[in-house]
Amino acid sequence: MTSQTTIKTTGPGDRAPAAPSDATPAKGLRGHPWFTLITVAVGVMMVALDGTIVAIANPAIQKDLGATFAEVQWITNGYFLALAVALITAGKLGDRFGHRQTFLIGVVGFAAASGAIGLSSSIAAVVTFRVLQGLFGALLMPAALGLLRATFPAEKLNMAIGIWGMVIGASTAGGPILGGVLVEHVNWQSVFFINVPVGILAVVLGVVILLDHRAENAPRSFDILGIALLSAAMFCLVWALIKAPEWGWGDGKTWLFIAGSVVGFVLFAFWETRVKEPLIPLALFRSVPLSAGVVLMVLMAIAFMGGLFFVTFYLQNVHGMSPIDAGLHLLPLTGMMIVGSPLAGAMITKFGPRVPLAGGMALTAIAMYGMSTLETDTGSGIMSVWFALLGLGLAPVMVGATEVIVGNAPMELSGVAGGLQQAAMQIGGSLGTAVLGAVMASKVDSDLAGNWTSAGLPPLTAAQEAQASEAVQVGVAPLAPGTPDAIAAKITDVAHDTFISGMSLASLVAAGVAVVAVFVAFLTKRGENAEAGAGAAHI
Repeated sequence: MTSQTTIKTTGPGDRAPAAPSDATPAKGLRGHPWFTLITVAVGVMMVALDGTIVAIANPAIQKDLGATFAEVQWITNGYFLALAVALITAGKLGDRFGHRQTFLIGVVGFAAASGAIGLSSSIAAVVTFRVLQGLFGALLMPAALGLLRATFPAEKLNMAIGIWGMVIGASTAGGPILGGVLVEHVNWQSVFFINVPVGILAVVLGVVILLDHRAENAPRSFDILGIALLSAAMFCLVWALIKAPEWGWGDGKTWLFIAGSVVGFVLFAFWETRVKEPLIPLALFRSVPLSAGVVLMVLMAIAFMGGLFFVTFYLQNVHGMSPIDAGLHLLPLTGMMIVGSPLAGAMITKFGPRVPLAGGMALTAIAMYGMSTLETDTGSGIMSVWFALLGLGLAPVMVGATEVIVGNAPMELSGVAGGLQQAAMQIGGSLGTAVLGAVMASKVDSDLAGNWTSAGLPPLTAAQEAQASEAVQVGVAPLAPGTPDAIAAKITDVAHDTFISGMSLASLVAAGVAVVAVFVAFLTKRGENAEAGAGAAHI
């Protein structure tokens, strides 16, 4: 038996009722909006945290299990690949069977897969269960948004999404700190075992609190071919982005997978116009604000994830910080996201999304420009200013773009809209890391030889230069064992200066992306269907 309420909804062109007449008011804990928010936040926290916390554990996993560097990369790549490919389909499952059920299944599966990773004794098992983590995480993320959309009245939805975004931002940025503490003082397995009690808590809260809301005209069938085509297209795209740094952007394999993704998306779009109940009704994208929200989420993730990727190398390899110290230096970023997200929700509720979103991306552009000015000896105070400004800029975008996407979709597609929002963020993050990584690699390749010669260092062979360039791209000085101290100091200076030049250019590109996003933000507007779930519960 599951608690359920049926909600009548409207299409994109209809006027949504302020309070559906058949909505059942929440009584006590069951279906209470704020307790629902707490419950879904606990589950979402696990997924967001695992996106970054594992990076700190990777060296320990590699040493303990005797894995190669390529195998360890798949601990992260397998997770993100499964998550990105499955998100929209998982959202559709929530729309079909109810978001409460899919959320609980996602939490149970995610926690179980986490425990299995901690018990694994081979790298193959770790990667396999990481893929399962990504699949179950894809189930619960859109379901969380669907539950919030159905539970909160329209005037409170932005505040709820603000807190939801705060949890994601804080978990993402706080992952390296917690991971560093656990790996340093316990073991790498604890990074995964910690999800088990958190998952149990989320399940208990979910069983007691969550109320299942079903749209009256929810889908009754599955678009199997559509799911297959979209999954194949997403896989080819994300796979190309993951492998591009290794294969190279000019390699035929990279473009083969990109071409495969384009063909997949074209076939998917064609099929969606022919099937009775499509996975994603293409009419959804006739909403300019919704489409702008998806694009905005991609651009935001490119700037955020791509920029943050290099900052961690800058702090640890150039400034020589431990993982914990590096995480602590990012606290201004985390702190401003925590403070800014609820405030952004209140501002968007009062003024609409356009100005807060445009302002947030403008601040992000300024912050990324500021990060392009960082030097090898920049102090913590200056760094903190730019990190704090970045967090303040990201907060309204995380909240506002989510509300624009979910609020402009009809209620019966709230899960698909939630999947779109998360998929846009995952693709943007992968795109940011790949593209900005290519910018970094190109700049390092062009500058390293000249800087090396200018420092009076012995010339390098082509093979040595390639190896040195790979090390410098992550801020590491390519020092051979037994290198004299004076020579080592020169090599270190060259490596760090060259890395800084690459990071500066990548940050400027990220700033340019953020500037483009400012203009996209002006195409957004408040969700036309945000009130479809209003009145489902009283606050």
